[in-house]
Amino acid sequence: MTQASVLVVEDNDLERQITADTLREEGFAVEEAAVGKRAIELLALSRFDVVLTDLMMPGMSGEELLANVRGSYPGSQVVVLTAHGSTDSVVQAMKAGAFDYLEKPTDREKLVTRVAKAAEFANLQQENLLLKRRLEGTFEIEGIIGQDPAIQEVIRLVRRVAPSNSTVLIQGESGTGKEVVAKAIHRLSPRAARPFVAINCSAIPDNLIENELFGHERGAFTGANERKIGLFESADKSTLFLDEIADLPQGMQAKILRVLQEKELRRVGGNDSFRIDVRLVAASNRNIAEEVGEGRFREDLYYRINVVTVTMPPLRERRGDIALLANHALAKFGHLAEGRGKEIGREAMEVLLDYSWPGNVRQLESAIERAILLCEGDTVTPRDLPQEVLARKTPTRVGERQRGDKYEIPSEGFNFETFERDAILQALERNDWVIAKAAKMLAMSYRTLQYRIDKFGLKRGEQSKAIPPEVKG
Repeated sequence: MTQASVLVVEDNDLERQITADTLREEGFAVEEAAVGKRAIELLALSRFDVVLTDLMMPGMSGEELLANVRGSYPGSQVVVLTAHGSTDSVVQAMKAGAFDYLEKPTDREKLVTRVAKAAEFANLQQENLLLKRRLEGTFEIEGIIGQDPAIQEVIRLVRRVAPSNSTVLIQGESGTGKEVVAKAIHRLSPRAARPFVAINCSAIPDNLIENELFGHERGAFTGANERKIGLFESADKSTLFLDEIADLPQGMQAKILRVLQEKELRRVGGNDSFRIDVRLVAASNRNIAEEVGEGRFREDLYYRINVVTVTMPPLRERRGDIALLANHALAKFGHLAEGRGKEIGREAMEVLLDYSWPGNVRQLESAIERAILLCEGDTVTPRDLPQEVLARKTPTRVGERQRGDKYEIPSEGFNFETFERDAILQALERNDWVIAKAAKMLAMSYRTLQYRIDKFGLKRGEQSKAIPPEVKG
């Protein structure tokens, strides 16, 4: 069993140290905080199974800390410490959601037993949540599909960072699925019960973006007849996704940096700031490091949002996933034309595999949606595909076909793995098995091609199953 984590919050230094040392001796992982404000900071950085807090503390009281934990970190269980005979405070704490209580001075056996029970309950809750997601079909990251090593690395990163509160920067071309990744991070986080809030920064005029993000007070400007809640405030205790963050003016970047650092917000026209708890996920189709170098993006904000970077590969670099994504889109849009477009025909799939997809996954999904609507039978054919896909085939991609080349497609149906295997084998043979050259011909990275060679067990001299010998070389 994973070592249970406990946050001990107690303003009396001696009592806090004794309690923390006792729990450490019993095998718990323990962090300490002397005041509620420090406890909130630690909770934002790490997940704790149990928060053990005194009720009577200067500044933020134990009741206030309890309310904050129950609202923002429901996976953590709270055990409160009370003075002997403080019945009313115990009753109020239990009503507010405390798991248990202990009277001071604490008995060692009771301390260890009750903290252990609280940790066990926290772990049980977490297991139930994972089981529920598995049964709902959301344990796998919804929308992120692919077997290519690059997209598998994205999935691995999402699973690792989702449970934290760290900011995430998603980089990639338009249409690669950056918002899909942001939603996956939110759904796999402790904030999943709250609504996901998103905005495309490039779609809002510069003179309106502050009002959209921060809201305004009544009378802040002409026409402000009532208070407006901004997106940061709407995303309190949830996730805010800022798409195309590189398009924000630098003045706005500075204000966002302040909110992230201070965790405080002031509406436009307001005099008072108030606390907010927002997990920020940002995205851009530009290289923000280069934008910083060119002076178009604030360096300090870049380092603040770039705690973890997720890079979305373009579809042309994960061509092995095209058939998988096309069939997923077929199932996704199948309701549009019942009885038609039930499968993608061999020739249509060949066209899809030949295209470079400058619009990435978004463009592929649109092409399949169109094909389903126009398909007259139960099989999608090339004539159902968009004209640009038919007209702008990319002969330097899969297998790098030359004029007159022809692939024999088995009459019993299209098998993508066989097609992919033979395309790779052909490229290797044409380049005398120099992997770097074959990878360039196939528009793959060296690492991806090596992975495919190992996957298919390809060896020099092996004959293709689907490509006639006269086509090779």
